[in-house]
Amino acid sequence: MAFTDLLDALGGVGRFQLIYTALLLLPCSLLACHNFLQNFTAAMPPHHCRGPTNHTNATTNDSGAWLRAIVPLDQLGAPEACRRFTEPQWALLNPNTSVHGVATESCKDGWVYDRSIFPSTIVMEWDLVCEARTLRDLAQSLYMAGVLAGAAVFGSLADRLGRKAPLVWSYLQLVVSGAATAYFGSFTAYCAFRFLMGMTFSGIILNSLSLVVEWMPTQGRTVAGVLLGYSFTVGQLILAGVAYLIRPWRWLQFAVSAPFLVFFLYSWWLPESSRWLLLHGKSQLAMQNLQKVAAVNGRKEEGERLTKEVVSSYIQSEFASVRTSNSILDLFRTPAIRRVTCCLMVVWFSNSLAYYGLAMDLQKFGLSIYMVQALFGIIDIPAMLVATATMIYVGRRATVASFLILAGLMVIANMFVPEDMQTLRTAQAALGKGCLASSFICVYLFTGELYPTEIRQMGMGFASVNARLGGLAAPLVTTLGEFSTVLPPVSFGATSILAGLAVCFLTETCNVPLVDTIAAMERRVKEGRSKKDAEEKSEEISLQQLGASPLKETI
Repeated sequence: MAFTDLLDALGGVGRFQLIYTALLLLPCSLLACHNFLQNFTAAMPPHHCRGPTNHTNATTNDSGAWLRAIVPLDQLGAPEACRRFTEPQWALLNPNTSVHGVATESCKDGWVYDRSIFPSTIVMEWDLVCEARTLRDLAQSLYMAGVLAGAAVFGSLADRLGRKAPLVWSYLQLVVSGAATAYFGSFTAYCAFRFLMGMTFSGIILNSLSLVVEWMPTQGRTVAGVLLGYSFTVGQLILAGVAYLIRPWRWLQFAVSAPFLVFFLYSWWLPESSRWLLLHGKSQLAMQNLQKVAAVNGRKEEGERLTKEVVSSYIQSEFASVRTSNSILDLFRTPAIRRVTCCLMVVWFSNSLAYYGLAMDLQKFGLSIYMVQALFGIIDIPAMLVATATMIYVGRRATVASFLILAGLMVIANMFVPEDMQTLRTAQAALGKGCLASSFICVYLFTGELYPTEIRQMGMGFASVNARLGGLAAPLVTTLGEFSTVLPPVSFGATSILAGLAVCFLTETCNVPLVDTIAAMERRVKEGRSKKDAEEKSEEISLQQLGASPLKETI
């Protein structure tokens, strides 16, 4: 008997599972706000050099004729963002006058920002423009580095301390670091606290997913995984609305962090995973939690009949054959596992790189950033519905490969759309982002089915690390646009197509039983090759017989 049989006896997917899942997915939806928060807190407004302070006219507003006298115009007729005349060109106060070959210099007295859309951002506050422009992308990369570090720290703590304790701490850490980010006035402090916030992303996602899956019977896990994906979609829509209503970046930062104080308070009452408790010899506490579950699900009598011996008997069968000494080398030790791991490294890294490369640079489309954010969230809904259907009826491999290749082609094709066709560019990018979001959800399931039980958790963790590396690299690839505007889209599109091709080397897992050991997986692969070789040999013999038939002689 398996532990899921016990959950079925206590009500299956009952009231407890629904409430528990909702309480854990609500923080996940707001957590998505932090992933894309820098689209608004670090928005780049139009700007130009401030006029020299040693001129009497500098006290006037740097606009109109005065602006023409101090800042040269670019090819589009807009003020240069990073250069000004060394001396004001008073002749340019006459709009019919032009000058050529006049010396310019960098913005020694700071910048003037257009505050019509964003009253304040970190770009305005710390002048992250021109030579310091790359620091804006560095801040996002440090956040992603925190996500990577959090996966290692909180993943290890979850195995030793349980799922609940790291989750409760992550909620508290996010509240404190989010408030500190909004309060302190140093860019260094901002980056440090954003790193800590990134760590909490991993702590919340990994432990929330583990708790939902470990309390959910088998028939409810697929739905729970899909709901997790939709919680991120809801979070993106929430961010678009909150950012539209709250424009100053510090108040926006605080607004999306403060709700986690509520999550921190009610998380104390969430029960720990009974699976983890039983695995670590805490059968009494596990039994008490299961009795509470039974009472909530209307199965109080079944819960009262539980004993420590009965509960322990359900879990023993699941852990009796699990190895206790697995290492990361097991992911590369045998040919079949090595091929799976190498292909998934490419898929997870490339998927994350392209996804965050598209989703973290919304201003380039030239439309309302709030509308684009909402569009990028809404497109995930039909895309994930299509992905779910194709995974069931077509297969995992074809679904993931198709979405990745289609996304890559859309990103590259967007390079050839004229910049004045902003609506088409945005719609095409939104479809590409929807494909990448769908492939992300699919590859989570696909990865879990590809690895055998004894190294499945390790394989999922290793794949997640590669995704975090892709997210970390995405802002750095975006900075390549400073040298050539074609480099970022080519990089994002090419890696996505490469990942789609890598998926073709993986084995289809739709309607295929999961394997439990590495040895069993190697046997399955060898049997599959032997069967394929036998079919090819049989087909070759049939063709030879056809070639020697009387039919050929009569032709």
